This record gives sequence, structure tokens and C-alpha cells, in this order.
Amino acid sequence: MSSMSFINYPCREISCKIVYYGPGYGGKTTNVQFIHDRTVKKQRGQMISLKTEADRTLFFDFLPIDIGEIQGFTTRLKLYTVPGQVFYKATRKLILRGADGVVFVADSHVDRRDNNLESLEDLEENLAEMGMSLGAIPFVVQYNKRDLDRVESVPNLRALLNPRGAPDFEAVAHRGVGVFETLKSVSRLVLFSLKNKSAAAAHRSANAP
Repeated sequence: MSSMSFINYPCREISCKIVYYGPGYGGKTTNVQFIHDRTVKKQRGQMISLKTEADRTLFFDFLPIDIGEIQGFTTRLKLYTVPGQVFYKATRKLILRGADGVVFVADSHVDRRDNNLESLEDLEENLAEMGMSLGAIPFVVQYNKRDLDRVESVPNLRALLNPRGAPDFEAVAHRGVGVFETLKSVSRLVLFSLKNKSAAAAHRSANAP
């Protein structure tokens, strides 16, 4: 899977793509909406949200955020959500293509265990078809809806959904709890990955015959 990172030389800007993945109604759109609402207007782009009766977001939310520099280039993030309903598999695959990082938003309610697992398996299958894996891409897990009465324990969720030990966070997205912590974590991972790729490219260039 090729990186979505796009370099705009005139503006000295690198754009990266982060995809919020997870089961339907798990809180993906709520995360991105909260980030958009709390971001200074001059730093954010237009948010595009397409809704259907079956799922709150059919295609994507769009939001660039300044997070730092790489060799003098400003880094901006484009945040996308995918539709969680099972029958939107083709749309999820299309949106996932070219992602620089992924946030998996799990629904903590005990009755959503199978939905979480199904969505995670779908993510892994789609990445595999693109020649990628969760272990090879910046990846963060968020356990959302921790304010509900009947929720899985974090150790159980971790065992089910995060056996690789990726960075993970508890969240109540509609209140903003854990939202920016999740974003900052995946942003740092993406930035670190880009710097490594940039350093590797510079090394190859320096050693080219």
C-alpha cells in the first residue's frame, strides 16, 4: 500500500491521511466532529460529511491539522472516518487506501463485542489485500463509551482487540474525553514514520552511485 503522504513544495507542506475505523455507531464521527469543533478555524479545513439512514457517515470527514515540521515542511493531517455497517465494505476499502495511520474506535458496551471483532477483522483483511498489516502502520486503539453502565473491562478489550500492544486510550468521545490524546498519539507515530522514511530516502540518495 503506497503512502498517501503528499508533498506540496510551493507551500512547503506535507499532507498525511489518518483513518478512523471501527464498528457502526462506535464513535468515529463523534471523535472527528469534536476535534473539528475545538480546532481554531484558521487551522482547519472544511469538514465533509455524507450521511445515510443506515450509517451516520458514508464517506469521510475531512480535517487538516498542523502537527509539526519535517525538514522544514509543515505537516498537516487529513482525518477520515469510514462507514461501520457491514455492507459498506467496498467504501471502507477505498477510504483506507493510502492511509498513513489508523485509529480503531471500539465500542466498549458488552453487547458490541462481536461487532468490534468483526470490524477489526475487516480492517486486517483490507490492509492485507493492500500488502500491509497493523504491525507495519501507525496504529492506535480507542476504547470509547466508557461512561455506559455495561462496559467490557479494559483488560478484556485489550486482549480482544489489541494483542500487539499498540497505544490505547479510554474515551467518552461525545464529552471529548480521550479524543485529543488519541489523535496526538497517532499523529506522533505518523510523524515518526515519515521522519524515518525521509531519513532512509536521504541515505539511499547519498549512497547512490
